[in-house]
Amino acid sequence: MSDVKLSSLFSLEPIEEGLYRGQSWDLGFRALFGGQVLGQALSAAYQTVDANRVVHSFHTYFLSPGDAKRPVVYDVEIVRDGRSFSARRVKAIQGGKSIFYMTASFQVPEPGMTHQKADMPDVPAPEDVQSDISFYEDNIDKISRTMREALAYHKPIDIRTVDAANSYHAQTREPMRYLWLKARDPLESDSELHQASLAYASDYHFLSTSLQPHGIAVTDKTLRIATIDHAMWFHRPVDLNDWLLYAMESPFSGGARGIVRGQIFNRSGELVATTMQEGLMRQIESKGSK
Repeated sequence: MSDVKLSSLFSLEPIEEGLYRGQSWDLGFRALFGGQVLGQALSAAYQTVDANRVVHSFHTYFLSPGDAKRPVVYDVEIVRDGRSFSARRVKAIQGGKSIFYMTASFQVPEPGMTHQKADMPDVPAPEDVQSDISFYEDNIDKISRTMREALAYHKPIDIRTVDAANSYHAQTREPMRYLWLKARDPLESDSELHQASLAYASDYHFLSTSLQPHGIAVTDKTLRIATIDHAMWFHRPVDLNDWLLYAMESPFSGGARGIVRGQIFNRSGELVATTMQEGLMRQIESKGSK
């Protein structure tokens, strides 16, 4: 069992109506991990909708880097409550400055026409893939000091990247990546918690998939990489107590930006969620470059 509990990240403090405060985890990155803001903003929006409504999509923009050493305040605006759908806008604030916006849509679950064209990729089972944490511990000299100090905060999600070693080698590869993920400690049967947790995990290793065709390792010191926007659609109920396969691909990069698409499957091969993200990918050739 890990010491850091995933559910604690989404236990927001109510400040007043529509305002909530979330504590931050320092994962050892240059800035606040985007997945934290995704999950906490979704949790804040959930506080303002009826219990019978479930999020089916959200769209977000990251406006400026967050500070992992400071809490984040979430300001939720009630945009609309209809018979079947509710819409919310969430602003994330640090130091009086907006760092992130989310628009989320919730629906009362109902039956409907169903199809799935996407097939689950054929990859090794999670039991046959080394956990990222074990990989980091075996390659401790290859990660930064701040990352080493923050490893405890990476443990709540058990992530197992297929062929993880490639992340540390500057070699040209297809812009595709596969990883298994699930909660390391069992989560309560709460759809809000499972969706927020999956939103959090959806930002792991995502944008860096766009680097693979260019033979640039994510650890390259000349690299500046940051999320611009992130969208997510939930198709089926999420159970993060069991393994989910996250299949990522990057169809395009250019203009110092890369775009990636993700498909998340349960072990039965059902498509659970879809993600899209665009981000900055810039190499700094000299100290004076911008």
